[in-house]
Amino acid sequence: MNAAVLTISDTAHRGEREDISGPTVAARLRELGWTITLTEILPDDAPAITARVRSLSSDLDIHAVFTTGGTGIAPRDVTPEAVRPVLSKEIPGLAELMRLEGRKKTPRAVLSRSIAGLAGSTLVLTLPGSPTGAIESLDAVAALLPHIIDLAAGRTAHPANG
Repeated sequence: MNAAVLTISDTAHRGEREDISGPTVAARLRELGWTITLTEILPDDAPAITARVRSLSSDLDIHAVFTTGGTGIAPRDVTPEAVRPVLSKEIPGLAELMRLEGRKKTPRAVLSRSIAGLAGSTLVLTLPGSPTGAIESLDAVAALLPHIIDLAAGRTAHPANG
């Protein structure tokens, strides 16, 4: 499975701080068997995020786009609003599961506005910006991702029911 990882951060985009979350998410995805085809840093700019996610989701070689950052409640956190128009189907249960699992570690997890869904046949998952939050959220849903990719590609046979 091929994935793109986008870090959404004004300060990392301007070079004022090192991007830790994007490389951390990419490394975890590799551990899970994914091939990372692209990593990129974008500013907290809704039109730029929307355009990039739309472009990546139209690439048939990319099965998933993972973003990290911009999912909180700060004024510049716009990732959910930027990604939502690109989605053809939302998958609210994934974001709910990420918050539920995160809540076991910190009450602040419920402040995440992460969303998930399909843009055509490409999974789009918005993760928190902190490296720990991003990995905990990714791990919460990791086991479901191959099945989602199969379903999105039209491979609908389920092992349990043929």
